[in-house]
Amino acid sequence: MIQIISGVKGSGKTKRILDMTNDALKVEHGVIVFIDDDKRYMYDLRHEIRFVDASAYPIARGCSPDAFLAFISGMLAVNYDITLISIDAFLKLVHIDDPAELTPFFKALEKLSEEHSCNFLVSVSMEQEKLPQELHAYAQ
Repeated sequence: MIQIISGVKGSGKTKRILDMTNDALKVEHGVIVFIDDDKRYMYDLRHEIRFVDASAYPIARGCSPDAFLAFISGMLAVNYDITLISIDAFLKLVHIDDPAELTPFFKALEKLSEEHSCNFLVSVSMEQEKLPQELHAYAQ
């Protein structure tokens, strides 16, 4: 399952994704991973959640969608127990020129979700109306 939290900057996406990730501890029985572009929110998460500061890796700040997908795939390859990956500040981590580029990424993410029984929660700084139509089913 994929959920997209969309909205303009300052609309409360980060608070929602932090709350939803912390709340997921009640229902997820595997490893929960939270990926962010820096360490700013590390202490807002429960200690049971694995925090990943993407700035510590070469993919940080504007990698291609394929490179980021490979980064996530690597996580899933080394830990079969991951059941939720939350990604904050997606558009700071992944460079796209056109919102239409989001569709193939999220379709590939959906395939990963199905193959590895892993849910994804992603915050995207974009109004829901500007998301490609194919992604509206994922948006909250």
